[in-house]
Amino acid sequence: METTLSLAILSITIVGIVVMCVCFKIHAFLALITACLFLGLTSGMPLMTIGASIEKGMGGTLGFLAPILALGAFMGKMLEVSGGAERLAKTLLNFLGKTKAHWAMMIIGYICGIPVFCQVGLILLMPLAFSVSRESKIAILTVGLSLYAGLITVHCIVPPHPAAMAIANELKADVGKVIIYGLIIGLPAAAIGGPLFARYIASKIHVEIPATISGNGVRSNSELPPFCSTLFVILLPLILMISKTVVDLGASKDAAYLPVVAFIGNPIVAMFISACVAILFLGLRRGFKSSEINEFCDKSLWPMASILLVIGIAGGFNRVIMDCGMGEVLKTVLTSINMHPVIMAWLISAIMRFALGSATVAMMTAAGFITPVLAVHPVDPALMCIAIGAGAIGFSHVTDSGFWFFREYLGMSVKDMYLSYTTSVCIISVIAMVLCYIASFVI
Repeated sequence: METTLSLAILSITIVGIVVMCVCFKIHAFLALITACLFLGLTSGMPLMTIGASIEKGMGGTLGFLAPILALGAFMGKMLEVSGGAERLAKTLLNFLGKTKAHWAMMIIGYICGIPVFCQVGLILLMPLAFSVSRESKIAILTVGLSLYAGLITVHCIVPPHPAAMAIANELKADVGKVIIYGLIIGLPAAAIGGPLFARYIASKIHVEIPATISGNGVRSNSELPPFCSTLFVILLPLILMISKTVVDLGASKDAAYLPVVAFIGNPIVAMFISACVAILFLGLRRGFKSSEINEFCDKSLWPMASILLVIGIAGGFNRVIMDCGMGEVLKTVLTSINMHPVIMAWLISAIMRFALGSATVAMMTAAGFITPVLAVHPVDPALMCIAIGAGAIGFSHVTDSGFWFFREYLGMSVKDMYLSYTTSVCIISVIAMVLCYIASFVI
């Protein structure tokens, strides 16, 4: 098939996904599976191989990701029901002081966002943000944007979050490196797009705490778990996965302990160990019965079905792109463009984020586009993962459910949301991309 025709088919497919999701409000899973079938049929794939290609892509993605997602959901639920997030918040606020409450909320979002989804983090922490705003006399927009900056940054670029973990698997990147690079690059980006920008924009836009928000629901110190054990539980999966990367860098290839470290540092094993520790420290030792913990775990999995389906079929779509021959076409076209791979990865992800709204779908789609490029350009796949995640952070607007989620909490106008929320995530996205670009010349 000619390159021009192939690109035309692929473009029609992508536009079709956008139209189905945005204009007709079709669920992303149905839109993507339709795209898989359309791409397979129009590109000339044998009929018998289209279904097999989708199955292989979904199976390869979910076989690795499903247990990680489930175990992460368990950890997030235990953090919620135990009051662990509130404990971290109170300790950091006491340490930094009320005048730096917005910085404390950004750090809280950055830490608590590791095991929980961005929207779950907002539900969990916004009541605390309202209380902090009242007590510190810092504008709620400053506090809220700072919190969200931390949450969305780790959501997109730091495993074990599903999309970040999925693209690390797709690009064959070292998960430990993705975590290290993501944390280092994400922190200054979140700081500038969060507390620094939030302080400025809050002086231009006046937002009151909605009258319906009481600020109640914050627990007393005696009801909360210890700070150290809570922090240990949250950081444990990162410690285990990073330890494998660190040991690999310094150990000899025939060291007897390497298999043990590799086993413990495997993302699935690391998440299993961490989930068990979370259940012990934030569940059993906090007085919860086994039956209650079992119920918590069940409830934590209910919202995961839609996420799993979307990520799985996005993996299937990427597989179809490769199996139908589009991968070679993309490699030829994209490598002929005089653009650094990091910027290219960021740009593709940012465009898909703007068009579709979903950061997860944007990241998975961008990974499918950029995979062929890695065969030619010797850029560390871990940095490419960060670049893709950075692109998915920005350009959130009316197509993104998170946009409306944040707006409903603060009761802001759409215009003010664009000036504050959308600008904030765009700043984070661009700064993370620039830092990633600079890092590509060093790493």
